[in-house]
Amino acid sequence: MAKRKRLTLPGSGPDPAVPAPAGPETRAWLRPGLDGSGPPIAQVAGDAATAAALRELSETLAAARAEGRMVQRLPLGAVEAGHLARDRLGVDEAELAALLASIRAHGQRMPVEVTEIAPGRYGLISGWRRLTALMRLHAETGEARFGAVLALVRQPASAAEAYVAMVEENELRLALSHYERARIVGSCVDLGVFPTEKAALGTLFAAGSRARRSKIGSFVALVRALDGAVRHPSAIPERLGLRLAAALEGGAVTAEGLRARLSALPPEAGSEAEAEALAGALKGGDVSRAKHPATREIRPGLVLAAGRDAITLSGPAVTPEFRARLEAWLAGDR
Repeated sequence: MAKRKRLTLPGSGPDPAVPAPAGPETRAWLRPGLDGSGPPIAQVAGDAATAAALRELSETLAAARAEGRMVQRLPLGAVEAGHLARDRLGVDEAELAALLASIRAHGQRMPVEVTEIAPGRYGLISGWRRLTALMRLHAETGEARFGAVLALVRQPASAAEAYVAMVEENELRLALSHYERARIVGSCVDLGVFPTEKAALGTLFAAGSRARRSKIGSFVALVRALDGAVRHPSAIPERLGLRLAAALEGGAVTAEGLRARLSALPPEAGSEAEAEALAGALKGGDVSRAKHPATREIRPGLVLAAGRDAITLSGPAVTPEFRARLEAWLAGDR
């Protein structure tokens, strides 16, 4: 009797014509897994690539930090706003109010620039208004989000480079007046940052025209004459400032006479009154020489200005010794 051939349904058993699937050990060698079960050469190559990527990332971050391209979050108390002599003499409260509203609603968007002056201590280079706004908001609200400032930590090669960065920032964002420009020129020379006013002008305002630098240079004489006496220096018109500088250089007016005119003004006098007083010196000559009804030179180097309810003495003769003798005389201790 013929032996029947057994039929095998597909999938019901192994097919000798098809190779058996690889076992776990074989699969591990053919297709490395993510659990480190791959072949040694693949694992070593993967580790080397990861280490190289981390090293490159670390070097990139270190370079960005060293070059001042990394924005860092610094505590307000770690930043010294007076690190540099500021070029901006004051702040417009209306403009600052707009900045306060913006930071209150959206946070600080643009970083300030600082330099590390000691471990954990930073000196402000530029961004004084933003730092001021954050300090006011933090004092007002006590919120932690206003207790730190976003900053780029620069490492300027010299003090001159730091001052250039500050001036350029303000020139681009909010133009300075000629008086403010001239004042920072004089301050940099006084601090020894630059040897001469010409060198300071040529470096701080290198991007400006020669004519513009000449005007700023003329205003330096006005700053030397009026700084501390004029209450609204940024409001002095350019034309008036240049005429006063020329008169000072030519000897038509003196610093003492101009300061006497300003000191004779009432405390509430505004920028227009100051400009009129200074312009008056050009019309009638120096108050130390003209027969001004309220101001006269009572002796060489001593100018007396009499206001409605005040008397002011000014001039080079007002020395500490003179003041001491005057105070003793007024007190009755002769």
